[in-house]
Amino acid sequence: MQRYLVLADGTVYPGTGFGAPATTMGELVFNTGMSGYQESITDQSYNGEILMFTYPLIGNYGINRDDHESIHPTCRGVVAHEVARRPSNWRCDETLDAYLKTNGIPGITGIDTRAVTKHIRTQGAMRAAIVDSVTDAVHQQLQRPVDQTHEVAESSTANAYPNPATGLNVVVVDFGLKHSILRELAKRHCNLTVLPYNTTASEIMALNPDGVMLTNGPGDPKDVPGALPMIREIEQHVPLFGICLGHQLFALANGADTFKMKFGHRGFNHPVRDLRTGRIDFTSQNHGYAVARESLAQTELTVTHEEINDGTVEGLRHNRYPAFSVQYHPDAAPGPHDAAHIFDDFIDLMHAHQTTKKEHK
Repeated sequence: MQRYLVLADGTVYPGTGFGAPATTMGELVFNTGMSGYQESITDQSYNGEILMFTYPLIGNYGINRDDHESIHPTCRGVVAHEVARRPSNWRCDETLDAYLKTNGIPGITGIDTRAVTKHIRTQGAMRAAIVDSVTDAVHQQLQRPVDQTHEVAESSTANAYPNPATGLNVVVVDFGLKHSILRELAKRHCNLTVLPYNTTASEIMALNPDGVMLTNGPGDPKDVPGALPMIREIEQHVPLFGICLGHQLFALANGADTFKMKFGHRGFNHPVRDLRTGRIDFTSQNHGYAVARESLAQTELTVTHEEINDGTVEGLRHNRYPAFSVQYHPDAAPGPHDAAHIFDDFIDLMHAHQTTKKEHK
């Protein structure tokens, strides 16, 4: 089945269709990971985006029931150079093609994905379409502005739910979380309560948390202004930890600014330096926005981590409150596990805060 990848600048790439028999539009972004396509497709941070893999072959180990990062994937499409017809893995439950069909996600293969990636790196991330035929209407629609302010609302849970355990009581504010975040906290015996993205500070504090986690999520952090008063209030009372979108919201809540990157960081090999110790971790990342370093001068935030390749701000800590954040994914699903110790830092911060509270009683 002939399909086409059409970019907003008029560039057209012919290929072969797979997945759902539908047309789609979204921002075209690329992921440089050599594996982990299932985790990426089910990562809610890709909501509204067409996900292109630079690794030449995907689908070779199929789809299994264990590696989902969310139940309902929300990426708009998948672009690949080659898709394996016969996956081989003892955990495989179905093919990538079948999974995309079930979830209504169209794909296109037979594309020189590395050439397209070079194009995006030069021109910047842009809207694209996967279609069965190229028409003037497709080109025109790609030029129209699109309302993308609803992505977090689509990705977040609508209702609170628990992940019970015996240990520290942690509230997780869901902006589009990855299940691996819950797994990492559960490993550390945290009693979790997951709340919607628009939860208020008073609703959180009513649960008597030992700490609050701000998760990853899709889109522009400035599209979630309602979270900022909640963050400003919470950080004054209990330890707070933000990941990815949570990191950006933490920065905005404390007076910093964010900006849209030319083509973002999406892959599993981004080197990040801890400026306090010199330690370098290779990290999993998925973001198209970043914190503007120059905007931090008048805030009470200190940069703790930076990306070695381009100097992007990758970590922040509040100078007065027990609150910090990282731009990358220490949960590493998929990706290297170098940075898993960041979750231990959060646990240590909560224990230290408990000790301080007892001493002041």
